[in-house]
Amino acid sequence: MCDEYEGQGTAPQGFEPQAGSGLTRRGFTAIGAAAALSGCASGIASGATTGDLSERMVEITTTDGVADAFFVHPAKGAHPGIVMWPDIAGLREAKKVMARRLAAAGYAVLCVNQYYRNGPAPVMQSFAEYRTPEGQAKIGPMRAALTAEAVTRDAVAYVGFLDGDQAVDKARGVGSNGYCMGGPFTVRTAAAVPARVAAAASLHGAGLVDPGPDSPHLLLSRTKASYLFAIARNDDAKAPTDKDTLRRAADAAKRPAEIEVYNADHGWCVPDSPAYDPVEADRAWQRMLALFGKL
Repeated sequence: MCDEYEGQGTAPQGFEPQAGSGLTRRGFTAIGAAAALSGCASGIASGATTGDLSERMVEITTTDGVADAFFVHPAKGAHPGIVMWPDIAGLREAKKVMARRLAAAGYAVLCVNQYYRNGPAPVMQSFAEYRTPEGQAKIGPMRAALTAEAVTRDAVAYVGFLDGDQAVDKARGVGSNGYCMGGPFTVRTAAAVPARVAAAASLHGAGLVDPGPDSPHLLLSRTKASYLFAIARNDDAKAPTDKDTLRRAADAAKRPAEIEVYNADHGWCVPDSPAYDPVEADRAWQRMLALFGKL
């Protein structure tokens, strides 16, 4: 479902996006609002401490190479770690803003560049860039490299990084959240390190149920996590039985799972997506915070 987005963003008249950014006026407005909520300006330097947050770009050695990621956390104390998987357009400014907002809620957030095998982030500046034919051609081979095995290997490395940093409270569980293609990666993260990953939130996740033997829904029994599956209404319309399959799998695995179809389209949680819906995005955000509050 990552390839299909509906609707066009709008914003107050007179507000113009930065030239060449590819973002709608609505997207820039949303990013600015999220930055305000996080207590940080969206352009602070790498390695900086601003207000109550500290952030930096980090490098993480995996079995496949060296992954870059954006790490942000409260400036003081130790907090539950979160592995954040971006949508198909990858780690970019919109995702950093979202990571800052979650960090401001009391978490040490590692927003990863899932495409590190092909180059450092950002591979794209905005979601609008992905929506072009050139953008989709660029992402295609990068996306193909993210096999179930590759994501699992990466997840082990990312959780290991969090557990090795003093900003992370190792006495509490690790969480994971993911958007679009990142949704099923949260389940794979929980299955990769079941002793540590205690909560996973999939926001308009794609490919949670597929016919293959390594379908994410079949992995629930290998995990010890609680789940939030927030499903887009147009994804549900295309695959109306997936939510029921997820429910049966969660029940069989005895895994707590909140499964709901939201009144918004695929991509509704991401500020630079044309489907961004601030009301439903905030509702999903609150449910995610409730899930992570149990870490």
